[in-house]
Amino acid sequence: MTVKIIRGGVFSCLLACYLPAIGSEAYVPPLQPGPFNADAASLQRFRTPDWFRDAKFGIWSHWGPQAVPRQGDWYARNMYDETTSQYRHHLSKYGHPSKSGYKDIIPLWKAERFDPDALMALYVKAGAKYFVSMGVHHDNFDLWNSRYQSWNAVNMGPRRDIVGAWQQAAKKAGLPFGVSEHLGYSYGWFATSHGADKTGPMAGVPYDGNDSAYEELYHPKHNEAMYTTPNLYATNPGWHEQWFKRISDLIDNYHPDLLYSDGGIPFGVVGRTLVANFYNGNMAAHGGKLTAVYTHKNLDKSGEFIAEAGVQDVERGALKGISPLPWQTDTSIGDWFYNENSGYKSTTEIIHTLADVVSKNGNLLLNVVQYADGSLPPEPRRFLQEMAVWMDVNGEAIYGTRPWKVFGEGPTQPAGGHFSEGAAYTPQDIRFTAKGNVVYAITLGVPATQVKIASLGKQASYAGGAIRSVHLLGNNEELKWTQRDDALVVVLPASLPTAHSSALKIELATVQESER
Repeated sequence: MTVKIIRGGVFSCLLACYLPAIGSEAYVPPLQPGPFNADAASLQRFRTPDWFRDAKFGIWSHWGPQAVPRQGDWYARNMYDETTSQYRHHLSKYGHPSKSGYKDIIPLWKAERFDPDALMALYVKAGAKYFVSMGVHHDNFDLWNSRYQSWNAVNMGPRRDIVGAWQQAAKKAGLPFGVSEHLGYSYGWFATSHGADKTGPMAGVPYDGNDSAYEELYHPKHNEAMYTTPNLYATNPGWHEQWFKRISDLIDNYHPDLLYSDGGIPFGVVGRTLVANFYNGNMAAHGGKLTAVYTHKNLDKSGEFIAEAGVQDVERGALKGISPLPWQTDTSIGDWFYNENSGYKSTTEIIHTLADVVSKNGNLLLNVVQYADGSLPPEPRRFLQEMAVWMDVNGEAIYGTRPWKVFGEGPTQPAGGHFSEGAAYTPQDIRFTAKGNVVYAITLGVPATQVKIASLGKQASYAGGAIRSVHLLGNNEELKWTQRDDALVVVLPASLPTAHSSALKIELATVQESER
């Protein structure tokens, strides 16, 4: 199947408006009136709103045309790399990318079973307190009725406003709504589409990204390949303008409570201006109160987060200790896009990740993988059912909590930073959260007969006074417990209320909640 570019009308206007921007001189974006401006010092005045700090758990739909081949993340890029399995899959199923390219995958994304209201009901039942929709991935395909990109989900593929449908479903469910943008990297990321096979019978035959008829999707041919700049972003100022206009269009149309950038703040003053506008617009709509959250991954050369503009996002990992600022882990139950060759995280692993992240002042944003038609595979559906049971009992230890004096204890020492997930926890690994004079101790596993908590022993520096009571969430039995010098020891009932993990509610004589 080949996509035809429609000449004349809106499509030709969009294409004509797009192409001259590439290669233009430095772009100076317009700043909206309000207390924030594009200076880093101004954006450092951001304070995380309480809704985000209290929510702790969000669900993400990281979804789009790249789900069609069922081969996982980065398909649009890797199908043009003859060394990858995705290239080999594309060649065998769709044909050589000189003729059948990513442009021909997009019409196959129909989303014919996409029911956002039904999905949102499952997410709410599973405990999600906010929802994030993909806005645009590195594949340069907008999932809304985009003003500046004719390659969008309303014009082709589902012929439906995916972002708008998610927004309405989240609004009806009472959830804060977010959007994710991965567009900044696209200019270099998609450079593979401009190449050709280096070996074999089609060596030297240009891929379809070289056809100027499809420049709006694949970008004009250029010399900036991925990873040519220190922060992975292209230096072309015309591309900066395109990014700014499209993401501004996304914000202006859907007024998200949260905006996620897959990377650091893009393009210096251009990106900072967009963030300032996001905040200023949000404050204007909320009587001068800032309720918006911007999450990003800006790090300095030593790997430390640059506390600028918003909330730190850590991809598929966590921090090693309690952060003084709220932050977020983003991860997926499986591959980022549906992959028939990929496994899934267990409910146990996700619950343990959630407890670890929350104990360190973070939130967990979890991608629930969808088929291309919009429905859920059986594994994510099973997870949502199991998560609903656990959260119904133990959510008190998660929602609205703050870090305690120490995030946890136990034999397992997980790594910190991006792509560091996968620690094998034991029931002796414990994570703490707090509310007032209550400390919750969440076991990262299913304890057998008792729980021993060294951090709450009489002689522990964290203890801070006598213990008034100890209860097991989901259980009404009177527990036997002893606060020894070396540890608080709690004898458990014969039957535990939930699988995966248990949470003890420990009432102390004095307020122990962190001031973070």
